[in-house]
Amino acid sequence: MKKAILVHGKPSKEVYEDKNKESASNALWFPWLQKQLLLRDISAQTPEMLRAYQPDYRIWKETFEEYALADSTILVGHSCGGGFLAQWLSEHPDTKVGDVFLVAPAFGDRFNPETPYDDPLLGGFFDFTIDPNLLGRVKSLHVLYSDNDSVRVETAVGMLKAALPGAKYHLFKGRAHFAKPEDSEFADLLALIDEASA
Repeated sequence: MKKAILVHGKPSKEVYEDKNKESASNALWFPWLQKQLLLRDISAQTPEMLRAYQPDYRIWKETFEEYALADSTILVGHSCGGGFLAQWLSEHPDTKVGDVFLVAPAFGDRFNPETPYDDPLLGGFFDFTIDPNLLGRVKSLHVLYSDNDSVRVETAVGMLKAALPGAKYHLFKGRAHFAKPEDSEFADLLALIDEASA
């Protein structure tokens, strides 16, 4: 059975604690994408990270590792979740997975101290070096980014391009952080997943 794991990003503390807002795993285009993958007979799971507004790598790592990975597992990460996948895969050189999609990946404050988060990242989040051999352990690696995103994303994409020039980079115009209210669907991402899975 083919599987996919979708890793959400970092919400604000205000959004996280708002009882009337959906959880991060049910926000934006995640529910839509999960449903589309299920219709393709891909078992798609979206782990919910505790206290996601103040990401702690130890918690994210423990939560993520509750899910078994195979060499065909699809991984999708948005924002901090995309950065998390880059870090986790870099730190596990014996792990092989399927197609990986990093959507607006961000590496937090370590590389952008001039724009600190309200709550600092914990547990060694983004205290890592991108594994230059990562492409040899994935079926494909796709990085989706916009021409009008934050400096954190620009920095992360630049680092990924330098370390992994053989990955597939997809530049979108005017999509910001792929997190606008109207971004409840993400047909472009699904098309890339379909193409990679063909």
